[in-house]
Amino acid sequence: MSIHDDRHTPSPASAPEARYGDVDGIANSADDFDQIALVVDWLDACRNRDLATLLDLYADDATLECRCGRVKVSEGRAELESYWRPRLGVLAPTAFELEEITPTAEGVVLDYLSHEGKPVRIAFTFSRDAKIQRTACAPAGPALRQEVAGVADRVG
Repeated sequence: MSIHDDRHTPSPASAPEARYGDVDGIANSADDFDQIALVVDWLDACRNRDLATLLDLYADDATLECRCGRVKVSEGRAELESYWRPRLGVLAPTAFELEEITPTAEGVVLDYLSHEGKPVRIAFTFSRDAKIQRTACAPAGPALRQEVAGVADRVG
């Protein structure tokens, strides 16, 4: 599903007259657009190996933090392109399959299968102009659940 096909019905908040609350055209908040639809578009671009569309979803100064192996931080379009190009080059049959998508106070959390078909959790935050400002990902699955359970045990 994409926000650009006819299955998406814009909410009243995404209408141009409701979206911009200032003469300079800056949206009042990141809640003025459908964040989940943007994440679904992100998944679609990844599945379709559409690097240009994927990069267009990110803000110019966006950052990506990947903890799915050696920690990697990328900032800006050129570094994001260097990060994504090899990952979109060879995809597992189950690559970028949606597991779960959850809105949060800060943005959206997505559980999906990576380009290698491995479970990943990624958190998205957004800019005021409806672009991805930051993503942070880490392996999901049993290891993550154990880590979260361990934290809950120490807190509880």
